[in-house]
Amino acid sequence: MSQKKLIWQIFPPFLAIIICALLAVTWTISRELSSFQIRQTTKDLEARAYLAGKQLTGQMTLANISTVDRLCKELGNSTATRLTVILNDGTVIGDSENQPEQMDNHSNRPEIAQALQGHIGTATRFSQTLQQNMLYVAIPIMGQDRVTGTIRASLSITALEHTLSKITLKFVGGGLVVALIAALVALIVSRRMSRPLGELQKGAERFAEGNLEQSLPISTVTEISGLAEAMNSMAAQLDERLRTVIRQRNEQEAVLASMIEGVIAIDTDQVVLRINSAAAHLFDINLANATGRHIGEVTRKVDLHRFVEQALTSSDPIEGELTLLHQGEERYLQAHGAPLRGATGQKIGALVVVHDVTRLRRLENLRRDFVANVSHELKTPITAIKGAVETLQGGAMNDPRDSQQFLEIADRQVDRLNAIIEDLLALSRLERGAETETIDCTMENLQPIFTSALQACAIIAEAREVQVSLFCSEELMACVNAPLLEQAIINLVDNAIKYSEAGSVVTVEGWQAGDQVQIKVQDRGQGIPKEHLPRLFERFYRVDAARSRAIGGTGLGLAIVKHIVQAHNGDVVVHSTLGEGSVFTISLPTSLASGGFDGPV
Repeated sequence: MSQKKLIWQIFPPFLAIIICALLAVTWTISRELSSFQIRQTTKDLEARAYLAGKQLTGQMTLANISTVDRLCKELGNSTATRLTVILNDGTVIGDSENQPEQMDNHSNRPEIAQALQGHIGTATRFSQTLQQNMLYVAIPIMGQDRVTGTIRASLSITALEHTLSKITLKFVGGGLVVALIAALVALIVSRRMSRPLGELQKGAERFAEGNLEQSLPISTVTEISGLAEAMNSMAAQLDERLRTVIRQRNEQEAVLASMIEGVIAIDTDQVVLRINSAAAHLFDINLANATGRHIGEVTRKVDLHRFVEQALTSSDPIEGELTLLHQGEERYLQAHGAPLRGATGQKIGALVVVHDVTRLRRLENLRRDFVANVSHELKTPITAIKGAVETLQGGAMNDPRDSQQFLEIADRQVDRLNAIIEDLLALSRLERGAETETIDCTMENLQPIFTSALQACAIIAEAREVQVSLFCSEELMACVNAPLLEQAIINLVDNAIKYSEAGSVVTVEGWQAGDQVQIKVQDRGQGIPKEHLPRLFERFYRVDAARSRAIGGTGLGLAIVKHIVQAHNGDVVVHSTLGEGSVFTISLPTSLASGGFDGPV
């Protein structure tokens, strides 16, 4: 069904009603006026016929035909009326417009027949004699108590019809003028009715577009003004509710965005309803294109798909663990799934919350390895000491040479055990200091610190015939804890010397790089295999355990270095090439910010 504007639904009916009313009035008035004129003319002709009949009384015979005809012509000319005198047998004996002898018998004329019966006869018809529409009125002429003939008065109604036509045309013209005026008034009224509704429509469209601040104008029409006020009230309430919804949504978005847990809401068809940035990062999902797509399209993580299916099919909350491969490394996620229900309680999907426990898992593995390594490292010297003591108790102490040998073994193992304990205590102090942020740092010139560290390693370097070279500007400054930094340099240089061949060179360099101080310790030893580099700074981790123990290493030196660097908000990295040596690089900020320690490794 085609739609039309309100003005075209109101104006045409109004105009049609007005035109029909004017046509009905014009037709009615014209008919009544015509009837009135006919009645008046009929009475007038009747009066004229009576007057003429008075003068013809006693002359209604064929003998008086000339007298009657002459009198008809005189009276007809004086009254502008056609008078015709007819005997009771229908013979015309006088006529004001024609010769009686030339006229037909009129007994068959309706008005004549009525008059001969003693009644007044009237008729309207076309006159063949005068070739006009004529109105005829015939009255009986009485003589000796009987009808002796009739006298008929007639008048042309052509002029009357012309007059009525003119009057009708004037009525029609006036009606058209009135119709035009009425049409204009109807158009104005229609526009006045439709314009406020149009403004309400535009206002409703603005409301639909979200522009709820501009109010609708109040019309002078009570009903329309009431509608406008109701719509303005509705807009105000909608605006308030939208603001509330937007505020709540922003709060929810802020909460979801700030969560470290990944959150994914899906419907029963596994289409993503909501997802936060943490989940997008964990599962390598494009956050901008995820909503509204199937979970299988946004990520290829099979474990996640399986867990989502379980969450959708289960009516109770479930838990699980997901193992994913992220950038070449395994990532462990703790997942929780719960049904997602609508306002009426029906199940509309599932909510999946995942927490990255990779670091905790690695820490657990590190602690487990640490306990195993500590047990192993402590057990080795203890076993050696116990073996030496048991051997001495078995009789070796009676032999001075054997007793001296086993006592030296016990002494070396005690020194090794002491070194392990000292390193563990050093690590403990570093961790405790980093956690409480009690490490004191001051602006220091780094060259004296490097020099002191090299002096501490001079004896072992000389014993292994390794040359140590220092390259550092005297102006190089940084905010450091001098004893701790010296210990880190000693550990790196000591390792470099121990793993270098006789006659090689160990280089220590320090320089300024922007807002960072770079410290490099480079040896030209056998190098470290690539697969060992990621775990090199773990406690008790050894690339070559037999050689490390043979040269007196505890397996904690590099772990101590990393803790010291982290306590300074710095970083340490290692690069190594087999057969060419290794390079350890420490990066420290020039000025130390507060607390940058990440915890144990």
